Amino acid sequence: MTTTSAAPSGDQTTEASLARPDVGTPVSTTRSAERVVECLKAYGVQWVFGVPGAKIDPVYDALIDDGPEVIVVRHEQNAAFMAAAVGRLSGQPGVVLVTSGPGTSNLATGLLTATTEGDPVVALCGAVPRADRLKRTHQTMDAVGMLSAVTKSAGEVSVADNVPEAIANAFRAATQEPKGAAAVVLPYDVLTDSTTVSMKHPHWVPQLGAAPSADVRRAAALLRNAEFPVILAGARSGSDQAVAALHRLLGVAGLPVVETFQAAGVISHELEEHYLGRVGLFRNQPGDILLHKADVILTVGYDFVEYEPSKWNKDHLRVIIHLDELSADLDDYYRPTVELRGDVAETLDALAGQIDGLAMPAAAAAEVTAQRARLAHADQPTGRRDESEGVHPADLTLMMRELLPDDTTVLCDVGSHYIYMARHFRTYHPRTLLFSNGQQTLGVALPWAIAATLVRPGTPVVSVSGDGGFLYSAMELETAVRLGSTFTHIIFNDGTYDMVAFQQMGKYGRTSGVQLGDYDAVAYAESFGAHGHRVTHLDDFAGILAQALHEPGPSIIDVRVDYRNNRDDLMADLESDVLQ
Repeated sequence: MTTTSAAPSGDQTTEASLARPDVGTPVSTTRSAERVVECLKAYGVQWVFGVPGAKIDPVYDALIDDGPEVIVVRHEQNAAFMAAAVGRLSGQPGVVLVTSGPGTSNLATGLLTATTEGDPVVALCGAVPRADRLKRTHQTMDAVGMLSAVTKSAGEVSVADNVPEAIANAFRAATQEPKGAAAVVLPYDVLTDSTTVSMKHPHWVPQLGAAPSADVRRAAALLRNAEFPVILAGARSGSDQAVAALHRLLGVAGLPVVETFQAAGVISHELEEHYLGRVGLFRNQPGDILLHKADVILTVGYDFVEYEPSKWNKDHLRVIIHLDELSADLDDYYRPTVELRGDVAETLDALAGQIDGLAMPAAAAAEVTAQRARLAHADQPTGRRDESEGVHPADLTLMMRELLPDDTTVLCDVGSHYIYMARHFRTYHPRTLLFSNGQQTLGVALPWAIAATLVRPGTPVVSVSGDGGFLYSAMELETAVRLGSTFTHIIFNDGTYDMVAFQQMGKYGRTSGVQLGDYDAVAYAESFGAHGHRVTHLDDFAGILAQALHEPGPSIIDVRVDYRNNRDDLMADLESDVLQ
């Protein structure tokens, strides 16, 4: 397995970035707060999200003169969500900058979500001066202890000379697979100390080459001899380079592909015949039947956290080929016969060269055709016209799919709506349909939408949540209005935590703790200077969505939905006799 040096975006690191440009050159003494900003610029950071405070204000002060744009938010958790969306959409770490005590602890959920779901984030956290570190004083805490539980790496800098290297190493940790959050704790007096140490050029983690050729040949032989080979595309298959390589492989081999939720969009329009749907949460989709009938499964960038192998290899019968930058996590249900460890794109290209011309055996091809027909049938409108309790969520999802252009970035919160979106909303480009499918964190959609308008300016952005998840982060409407962020947020409103409710009904025959109060989402949006719309009938949705997409600034569409049939629609068995 060879390595080459590359930035997360795939751009080759220049020789200048690998050298010590300060050697032999006098370096001025500068506050380490300025060195923080210098590092952020070196690593190409465009935005810093956060809330200021006394223990981090030297960095905020330095950012006034030179540095990335500061985006002040209404809650640090949402700053972490925004930074994580920048990381997922761009491949480059998003950055949060917060103060000590609750400023740091408020990051916990956002950083945990980013680390679980592979989104690169660098968190810079203020702290009390070193002399107060062990005293019971204002905002003192064991920040590293807390952050270590929710990040890949966390450390406190005790000397100003170490600030640049600590930040550089945080960027490396955040972008090395599995990607996630890395935190640096910066005591106030360290930030005001001076240092001559500088870090003006990035040092990215070297890129891996393809997996060893002998392993590629073994994997190819398994696929060529398989009676029913299937590809399971996971979260780490969604980079631009990996998707392009997967498309090249599908151009020479007739293999079906099942996506996890976070792999949404890896199959293009042109390769639609290879798409067999998405799997996750409940084992009742056409893709589940395909995985059950497969004898050989090639997993690409697959992460257990999305859909555990016990769901799709329950009987331990599948031969597994593991293709990823990471070695496999062994599990009773996941014991790869071959591990192709290397750069995902380069390894896919190497494998494509070995299976050129591969076609599915006749019986397997017939089953693929049958399951694609099942997918097509599931994507037909329900035809239910009784809207006395609201719009049917599947019909609303299908209409969104019909009306939104392919270049729309869709950010999905967690709730019953997220299952409908995962099953029915097709997207044809990687990372244009985002889910929180590791921690299933409420409140991510609206902050993600704000970040998407920064990363992808001039393209449509639509976020989707339930009425419960919306209020987890709805205060950021003020941030969106202040920034001039243009996006449309659609609320599937039923007045309950319904994804909990229908599962409780399945287990206990009753619900507990799921009923929510009503609120006027339209008036709420308008109070911030955003646009507000209400929909009670599906026939009205198309016109209101068109209006919202053309309005400057954020627009909220509150849609009353009817979730009464969710238990049957979402948890119903699909060929349960086959999947036992």
